This record gives sequence, structure tokens and C-alpha cells, in this order.
Amino acid sequence: MPKLFDNKVVAITGAGKGLGRAYAHHLAALGAKVVVNNRCHDGEEKSSADRVVEEIVGTGGSAVAEHCSVEEPAAGDKLLACALAHYGRLDCLIANAGVTENRSFRKQTLEQFREVLDINLMGTVNVVHPVFRHLCEQGGGNIVVSTSSAGMYGEFGLPAYSTAKAAVIGLMRSLSLEGAPKKVYVNAISPYASTQMTAAHLSEDINARLAPEHVAPVVAWLAGCTVGGEVLIAGGGQVARAGVKTSSPRPVPEADNGEWQSLLSSGLNLDHDNARQQFEAFAAGTRITDRA
Repeated sequence: MPKLFDNKVVAITGAGKGLGRAYAHHLAALGAKVVVNNRCHDGEEKSSADRVVEEIVGTGGSAVAEHCSVEEPAAGDKLLACALAHYGRLDCLIANAGVTENRSFRKQTLEQFREVLDINLMGTVNVVHPVFRHLCEQGGGNIVVSTSSAGMYGEFGLPAYSTAKAAVIGLMRSLSLEGAPKKVYVNAISPYASTQMTAAHLSEDINARLAPEHVAPVVAWLAGCTVGGEVLIAGGGQVARAGVKTSSPRPVPEADNGEWQSLLSSGLNLDHDNARQQFEAFAAGTRITDRA
């Protein structure tokens, strides 16, 4: 029987463990040929990427390992070259690699802050840039980037991580507009999962419910869909759509007489497809009704 991703090639960064590994196994089971990226660690006899490739091949799938670090400016070129050399094409990139932190802003150095940005933000940019160009030139494809609720709402002790994940959303939305005419669909996944990064901070019950495998079907849908600019939150077998909303414009209060508090407590019910639409609506002072 034909499978959903037969003849499709998918590259996944950070796929040696956790969420990336779950994505690789799920997509391989759907017929995809998978480029499994994970950097090599000092002292490893066999990289985690190589182990995942062995697992996939052992179950009848097709996969190849790629070992560059996403912080390298040439990481995307290497990933693309690996896919083309082994499979002759690339249809989807899942930019999953990332690290977390556990430091308040006032207690970390700028070097520590930049290190987190280099991996979570620039690591995404490095791999997306050449792949996005390639997909536009070939006339179609999908890109899925990884964000977080920390990027949407912020989180104490995660200032650099929150900054990076918020920036990834901005990148995704911009590329979704640029890619749409070329049939390149760019979206983001905001996963809730028990992984090496999160397990120690979760209860035993939550760890059991938030297996990475529960996120994989949502990522697989994003890897083959024909919509762009979406942020989907997934975990524990559930999925939700996230967006940016604003309130109706109103005149600037003349004094601190309660009107400012009224503004801050007003409902957030306006949604827009892009920044220009939001600006035009604000400038016109026109209320836009909720979209279905």
C-alpha cells in the first residue's frame, strides 16, 4: 500500500534523541526517506544520529546520518548536500535542534545569553536559509521550525531561550508569506513533551502522558500540509492553534484616571494575517471582526 510520504525526503535537525528521534521514526514509518542530523559528542563511539538511522533501517525504513552542528554557518548547506547526494531531492526540513537554560537574566553573562541564541535562533536560521531557497527554486516544499510557549509568553529563568523562540515565530511568519507564492509552506510546532531537556522538571504522571511520540503526528501533518504561518501547540495527543491578537484601537487616555486600566483589561479579539494588515487596521481605526 502507498504511504503518505512515499518518495519524500525529510531532513530533521536534533534527531538523535527526544522529539527529533520521534519525528524521524514516525515519518520513516509513513514512507519518508529521512536525513537524521545530530552533532557528534566527544568520546562517542557511535553518534546518536547513527543509532537512530540503524533503528529506522532495522524496521525497513530508509535513513542517513548527518553530523554537523547547527551553530555552523554552513550547517544548512551541509544538510541539503547530504539529502541531495543520497536521495537526489529534499522536500521538507524540520528545524528541531535546540538547548534550554536555567539562569535569570541578571545572573548570566552576555556570552551565555549569546550561546543560547546561537543554537536556538541562529541554528534555525543557518539550516533554514539554504533549504528555503532550494525549496523555492524547486517549486514547493515544507519547513517546520520549533518554538515554545516560552517564546509566546516568556518564562522566568529562560530569558535567552524565550527571546530565541519568539524570534523563530517572527522568522516563520515572514517566510510563510515569502514562500506561499512558491508553494513553500512554513509553520511552527510548539511541543509539550518529556525529553532530556524537560523530564527532570515534570512529575512522573506528566512525564508518562507527554511522550515525544504524541507530538510526531502533528509534525508529520505540518511536514506535508499546504497552509503556512501557523503555530500549533501539541502534546499528550492534543493539538491547539496559537495566534497573535490585539484589542480594538481607542484614543490615548489623557490622564491616569482608570482609562489605562480599562485598556489593559480590554478583550483581545482582533487577529491578523500579517503585520501590514494589522497596521492598516490600526491606522484606519477600523474594527475587524473575529475570523472563523
